[in-house]
Amino acid sequence: MRRKLPPLNAVRAFEAAARNGGFTRAAEELRVSQGAISRHILCLEQWLQVKLFTRVHRGVELTPQGTAFFNVARSAMDLLETGSAHLRRSPDEDRLRLKLPPTFAMRWLVPRLVRFHAQHPNIDVQITTSHTNADFDREDVDIGICSWAAPPTGAAYRRVLNETLLPVCAPSLVNRVPRLRSPADLENHVLLCSLNRPSDWPTWVAAAGVEHIDGNSGLKFENAALAYQAAIDGLGVMIAQWAFVEDDLAIGRLVAPFDLRVATKRAYFLATHPYREKPERLRYFEDWILSEAAIVESRLAGRAA
Repeated sequence: MRRKLPPLNAVRAFEAAARNGGFTRAAEELRVSQGAISRHILCLEQWLQVKLFTRVHRGVELTPQGTAFFNVARSAMDLLETGSAHLRRSPDEDRLRLKLPPTFAMRWLVPRLVRFHAQHPNIDVQITTSHTNADFDREDVDIGICSWAAPPTGAAYRRVLNETLLPVCAPSLVNRVPRLRSPADLENHVLLCSLNRPSDWPTWVAAAGVEHIDGNSGLKFENAALAYQAAIDGLGVMIAQWAFVEDDLAIGRLVAPFDLRVATKRAYFLATHPYREKPERLRYFEDWILSEAAIVESRLAGRAA
């Protein structure tokens, strides 16, 4: 069935004239002559068989029929504008693709993502986990986060979190025989760590002055998140990163049997493509995650003071 539509160019000219309150401004907006606007209006009036405007001393005014048709035309134009803008939008415009270390994602970022989503509900965050650095030329990645010992340089890198080590365990383990009263007591307990971080225990025991304890003994897990869960389950003492267990310590799911916290030379950095302009969604996330990290760092500094 063939649609009986009015001439659409005439409708466009009418909507602009009615919205702008005159033919002159409509002509400027549409970049045509005022005469062209008048001809379109006349064509539309003939098609509708009603008078849309009446001339007054300072221009034109809508007739009652013109006002009614303007409401229809404006709604139609709004729908067309919204629909076409949605179709023209790139499918990746609202998608933010992150590549993160598994433990950083599970124990630090994911619990906080609800706050980012509350601020930017239209941004679709997609997370993949890996211990390898993001390759922005070969992977569909907007942001990568990785741990580096030597701070990378350049505008493409931003420091997110420093690394601070401390032993943690389940509350029930502290008073269990053999008890944990001093770092030397660790030799009587199972040490938990990640295969990807073999230097964490040796770094901490050296700082604690108990080098006779073998930091490479105990149970090692391919994924540090498994080691954290093993500590929560009371299997042993985990060498943790403070930022990853802050919430567990606050609610008592884990405890820190010793006060010593050891800062390493490593830190987590946010990386972006070094040559691409940062889209708005990326800048939003970068500002948000740096703000979240600053809050954590300030709490750690407060404890150390």
